[in-house]
Amino acid sequence: MSILSITFHTPEHLLLEWEKFQENSLENLIENLIQVEQFILSEVESDMLHEGKNTNLLLFFDDENLREEFVESELLNLQHHIEKEFGEEVMVFKTYLNERKTRI
Repeated sequence: MSILSITFHTPEHLLLEWEKFQENSLENLIENLIQVEQFILSEVESDMLHEGKNTNLLLFFDDENLREEFVESELLNLQHHIEKEFGEEVMVFKTYLNERKTRI
């Protein structure tokens, strides 16, 4: 298994627009991802975040090759949709999670 975490940081003044985008576009884009069998889309709750909001997309792949193919194609597509809607105001952070030990 190979895991990728994508965090979307939305500034406070765009939260209503982000919610609409998430419900109307982002969730559909995620549902239609070809290489992804399982995912978790979450709102991030943190004492450390005081400005704006983070949304996290945790993606599970069968292997590292599928994860890398996703990063090189589908992630760029997701970023394009977000940039088209919000410019550079919604930041996208990708984090590779390399499993060391698992009990799932």
